[in-house]
Amino acid sequence: MQLTTNLTTTFTRLALGSAVMLASLGSAQAQDDEVKIGFIVKKPEQAWFINEQQAATEVGEELGFDVVRLGGEDGQEVLSAIDNLNSQGAEGFVICPPDVRLGPAIMNRAEQYDMKVITVDDQFVNASGEPMEGVPHLGMSGTKIGQQVGEAIADEMEARGWNPEEVAALRITNNELPTAVKRTDGATEALLDAGFPESNIFDAPQQNTDTSSAFSAASPVLAQHGDYEHWVIYALNEESVLGGVRATEQYGIAPEDVIGVGINGSGAAFAEFSRENPTGFHGTVAVSSTMHGRQTAEDLYRWITEDEKPQANTETSGTLMTRDNWQEVRDELGL
Repeated sequence: MQLTTNLTTTFTRLALGSAVMLASLGSAQAQDDEVKIGFIVKKPEQAWFINEQQAATEVGEELGFDVVRLGGEDGQEVLSAIDNLNSQGAEGFVICPPDVRLGPAIMNRAEQYDMKVITVDDQFVNASGEPMEGVPHLGMSGTKIGQQVGEAIADEMEARGWNPEEVAALRITNNELPTAVKRTDGATEALLDAGFPESNIFDAPQQNTDTSSAFSAASPVLAQHGDYEHWVIYALNEESVLGGVRATEQYGIAPEDVIGVGINGSGAAFAEFSRENPTGFHGTVAVSSTMHGRQTAEDLYRWITEDEKPQANTETSGTLMTRDNWQEVRDELGL
C-alpha cells in the first residue's frame, strides 16, 4: 500500500513537472511566433526620428508586434543593423536611409534574409537615380512641401512690407539628397513666382542635414553678402534653417530682418517657438512624423501577417506652423 502511494505521488509530480515544462515551451513558442520588425533611421538623435520611432513602437504595442529601434548613419551601420534584426528574428524593417543611393545594397541584404522593406521620408533610388520599383514608400511630396515654404516666405515678406530687391535668400542645399533638392527647388520656384529676383538667391551647400553643418555653410555666405538689409532662409528641414538663423545672429542681423521657414514640425521648432523673444525662425511646414511612424509600421505588419503590400508611393501634405499657432497645429497633427 505504501509502495502504491509513493508511486502515485511520484507520477503525479512527474506529470505536474511535464505540464509546467510544456507550458514554458508553449510560452516560448508564443514569443517566437510574435511578429518583430525593425525601424532604422539615419539620425536617431533628431526629434523627427525620435517621434517616428516612438509612434511605431506604440502602434506595435496596440496591435501586438515588437519594434526594434536602430540607427543607421552610414552604409555599414545600416547593413549591421539588418544583420542584427535577422539575428533577432525580425521579418522586415522600415528605413529612412542615410543615403538613398544605398537602396540596391540594402535590398540585396534584406532579400538574403527574406525581409520585407518599406522606406519612409527618403526613397531609395537605383543606379540611374530613379526611384526603386517594388519598395513601398511613404513620405512628403518634396516639391509641394517646398512650394509651401516659398509661399509662406513670400507672404511674410509682403506682410512686413519688404522690397524684394533689398532681400537676399539663403538657400541651404544638400544636392546629394534628392528629397532635399525637391524641397529647395520647390521653395525657389514659389519665390520666383512671387517676383523674388533670382540673382538675390545664394546657395550654402551643407555637408550634413543638421544645425551645425548648416551654420558652417551659412556663415561664409552671409559674410560675402553683408550689403543686404533683409534675409530669408530655407532648406530641407528645420534643423538646417535653424543653423542659418544662428549664423545671422552671429553676424548681428536683427531677428526682425530675418524670415526662416523650415520643414518637419518637431521638437527643434517647438523649442524655438517657446523662446521668450522671437527669433528669425518664422515658421515651419509641419508634417506628422507620428503619422509616418505609425502608418509605416502598421503597413509592414499587415504586409507580413496578411500579405497586404502597401501602395508603391504615399505622399503626405504639410501645415504651416508659426509662433502664433504652433500649439494648435501640434495638437491637430498629433506631434
